[in-house]
Amino acid sequence: MTGRSYRVSADIGGTFTDLVFQDAETGVCEAFKVLSTPHNPALAVIEGVETHLSGGDIAFFVHGTTVGLNAVLTRRGAKVALVTTRNYRDIYTIQGNDRGEIFSIHWRKPRPLVEIPDTYTVTERVNAKGEIETALDVAELDAVVEAVRTKGYEAVAVCLLFSFKNAAHELAVEAYLKDRLPGIPVTLSHRVSPEWREYARTSTTAMDAYAAPVVRRYLDTLVAQLSSRLPEGRQLHVMKSNGGAMTAAAATDMPLQTLLSGPVGGAIGGQTLAAEIGKPNLICVDMGGTSFDASLIIDGKPSASNEAELEGLPIQMSVVDIHVIGAGGGSIAWEEAGAVRVGPKSAGSVPGPACYGRGGTEPTVSDANLVLGRLDSSNFAGGSMTLDKDKAREAVGALGARFGLSTEAMAQGIIDIINAKMADAIRTITIRRGIDPRDFALVAFGGAGPAQAVALAQQLDIREVVIPVMPGAFSAWGMLQTDVRHDFKMTYYGFWHQIDGSDLAEKFSALEAEGTGYLNREGFADAEISFERFADFRYHGQEYVLTIPVPAGAIDMAAVRASFDEAYERQYGHSSPEAQVEVANLRVAALGTLTRPGIPDPAVRGRTAPRARRVYFDGVEHDAAVLNRDEFAKGEAIEGPAIIEEATATTILPPDWRAEVITGGQLLLTRR
Repeated sequence: MTGRSYRVSADIGGTFTDLVFQDAETGVCEAFKVLSTPHNPALAVIEGVETHLSGGDIAFFVHGTTVGLNAVLTRRGAKVALVTTRNYRDIYTIQGNDRGEIFSIHWRKPRPLVEIPDTYTVTERVNAKGEIETALDVAELDAVVEAVRTKGYEAVAVCLLFSFKNAAHELAVEAYLKDRLPGIPVTLSHRVSPEWREYARTSTTAMDAYAAPVVRRYLDTLVAQLSSRLPEGRQLHVMKSNGGAMTAAAATDMPLQTLLSGPVGGAIGGQTLAAEIGKPNLICVDMGGTSFDASLIIDGKPSASNEAELEGLPIQMSVVDIHVIGAGGGSIAWEEAGAVRVGPKSAGSVPGPACYGRGGTEPTVSDANLVLGRLDSSNFAGGSMTLDKDKAREAVGALGARFGLSTEAMAQGIIDIINAKMADAIRTITIRRGIDPRDFALVAFGGAGPAQAVALAQQLDIREVVIPVMPGAFSAWGMLQTDVRHDFKMTYYGFWHQIDGSDLAEKFSALEAEGTGYLNREGFADAEISFERFADFRYHGQEYVLTIPVPAGAIDMAAVRASFDEAYERQYGHSSPEAQVEVANLRVAALGTLTRPGIPDPAVRGRTAPRARRVYFDGVEHDAAVLNRDEFAKGEAIEGPAIIEEATATTILPPDWRAEVITGGQLLLTRR
């Protein structure tokens, strides 16, 4: 890949880092996988770019990273000092009144990222109207300055009461601390989340400060290595948890926005795919080496939320709804209490599954698939790796012997268990929310997703499965379909029927002006900027809200109210059009449109001689055709049983299923 200009994306996973190179002119894509480097994730990205783009230029670079997420999950973030209003020191420790597991006698509140001894207070008070009742005593901040110098704090989080209504005191705290503590990042709550709910806002601010130094170190490494490959004036981009992208410079200012950036590429790819194949309702499942991510595309849009939880701690930010469990090709099968468990522990990339020959000895899902003949030991990851079937049989057989099962029976059991876990994960985001999965098509991707897709569909009685082009790198491909997006919000409380429409329009305009200024600074012209408006609604007397779109232009108050009633009916099965409705927050998504080429149909290679392999399906051995996906053109069909191989994944087609190549080269799997 030399002499041309490419749009490049990278999806950093627990086992593999996926890279997609798209020709900036023709739109033709190529995908590659390199083993992840957990000690420094940037190294795998740099290795992949240097190996596969020796002479080409990068016109655009975007990637998803779990560096910040892993810092929180492993509690290896920065040491943070928290500054709050006097007499409100314990808000973060007491937390909310929501008991996570209401009937469990073993439930414990999640451990906060900042403990009481690391929390400092300052005399000041802003009331709920934004009026200053008690002036800030900046001299009290000297205790914080001394603590940072003597106790080794790496960041300071500031969350003062009602600062989202009046930020004057937080700004004064920042100025005082930065003057005396150069080099120590200071996170202010009114910038991270200008929204009510004190505990949630404090939690969000603390998490941003906790992850910030780790994310910044990672981005500094990546930018230093890759910036020389970008044309002058171009910047590296990072995926945001809301499904948009932002520059690396913006990510260093808002590290919290990168926490869930890894999995969202698949959801954005699903949105593009839904429009391309004319199926607006999709269940997107991404099964990689370590995790299984499930998300929904409803009416052509990713299901999203304005809040999330991580390790039981709330985060106030816009996120694409993604349900994640520990289930992947590297998930380890093990014995507990006389039963077989699979996952969440993963062999990762080091040492990896037993079949990788890197020292792993415990059986994994990949080992089980290899034992059952579903993977080609000599043609894995596009031929870049050779799998050791003997080591896989040894690992799976050792576990099977403890239960009196043959190696093949144990392998089938491992596959059945992991499929059941993944099906339950899908039920969590569908049936438990009143959504019937049978009304959706299943889109399966990730390195291991296409191998398990049909079994998942059968468990959920889903009739159609779509395997996208380059499924093993689909999340990375999806990142190339996104635009730059920044979310802006403000608390705006009142009864909807009492609100002045002109005042509401003025508030939306102010948020849009803020978004315009932000995107202008990132190089977007006004003509490249668009907006989406939303408002948070609830019936009077309720606690939680639904976020409803507010169309651009003059605001039709009655129509927006009717939209809330309709959304409530869909969500909960009933509504109360006669009840009073409250609005709580206003939100604006500012979008900067990125130029990208169209999506061409993939090239079709000449047909090679047919092959066959003995493969187990549901415990029964069959003669299955082994086919190259790249050799089938649009309109052609494949009858099962078959193994459909390609560079980034393997699709399993059982005896009673067929596959057809449809628009864009996607595979549509249906039951005969």
